[in-house]
Amino acid sequence: MSAAPAARLGDRSYTVMLLPGDGVGPEIVAAAQTVLAAAGERFGFSLVYEEGLLGGRAIDELGAPMEHGLIERCQACDAVLLGAVGGPQWDTTDPLRPRPEQGLLGMRKGLELYANLRPVKSFAALTHNSTLRPEVIAGVDLVIVRELTGGLYFGARERTADAAYDTMIYTESEVERLVDYAFRLAQGRRGLVHSVDKANVLESSRLWRAVAVRVAERYTDVELRHMYVDNAAMQLLRDPRQFDVVATENMFGDILSDEAGMLTGSIGMLPSASVGAGGVSLYEPIHGSAPDIAGHGIANPCATVLSAAMMLDLSFGEAEAAHAVEAAVETALQDGARTADIAAAGEPALGTEEMTARIVAALEAE
Repeated sequence: MSAAPAARLGDRSYTVMLLPGDGVGPEIVAAAQTVLAAAGERFGFSLVYEEGLLGGRAIDELGAPMEHGLIERCQACDAVLLGAVGGPQWDTTDPLRPRPEQGLLGMRKGLELYANLRPVKSFAALTHNSTLRPEVIAGVDLVIVRELTGGLYFGARERTADAAYDTMIYTESEVERLVDYAFRLAQGRRGLVHSVDKANVLESSRLWRAVAVRVAERYTDVELRHMYVDNAAMQLLRDPRQFDVVATENMFGDILSDEAGMLTGSIGMLPSASVGAGGVSLYEPIHGSAPDIAGHGIANPCATVLSAAMMLDLSFGEAEAAHAVEAAVETALQDGARTADIAAAGEPALGTEEMTARIVAALEAE
């Protein structure tokens, strides 16, 4: 999956900022550390950890959703591994009160995290989890590359007594860096990029499409296909195997990546990475903080472990170790290891530590 060079060439010691966050975050981050330690032992690299406060925990301890100076601390590291943020105790519509998600948005802005990568891969052992037929999801292996710093979420907005508006605005440079990353990613995969837009209606999408065409001229080994977002939403359910790399803007990517995530049947299996223009990227599972099960030791660690595998590949250039971790997760699943969220009726469910131990055992046995 590599689309970026190792963070340090010739130095196989890497510094990771841990942001455990809220809910099950500390449990799943600890699980990922256990797997990373086993991978480092096998493949000959070492990890040094920093830890920071982000989210609801930061609000409780500091009164703000992010500790002061955290961006600078992250920038001094090679990568950031995040658990999850949020919980009902911090939900509020009061604009004067902080929310955990504000810390995450601040992290994205401060680290210039412009591209969110959501890989979606079907696991043969979990075909029963999907609501789609097994023959539809078998062999699915795609990545959605979502623009993360522009569009409706960051444009001018206003609400009056009886109306409201939000502005979707993009610059050519914002579109180009996102699409260029998607093409570089596709070069190491099947060589296909679907650029998803709404160019039949939106002027911002017409800009997006024009830039995508221009970028494609630099990559003669990658095929570019255009698709309207409404059709893409349908095609993800009708024939998801047609997709390799999907490049799209912020809101479209937000919606499509959640839809694609359900192809596997459990968000507990889905990793993600947010790529930074400044060289430091952030890795996190796509599921939330799951406060209802926090502290019970039953959270599924797979998404966080797979996010850590992405970190090994994309930030550290440890592709062999990354692939071994991914294979270990798949082997554990094939051997029947299940947490409660992915166990079928009647199947025994493992806790977080037990599932982690099964992944480590598979990694060490390869």
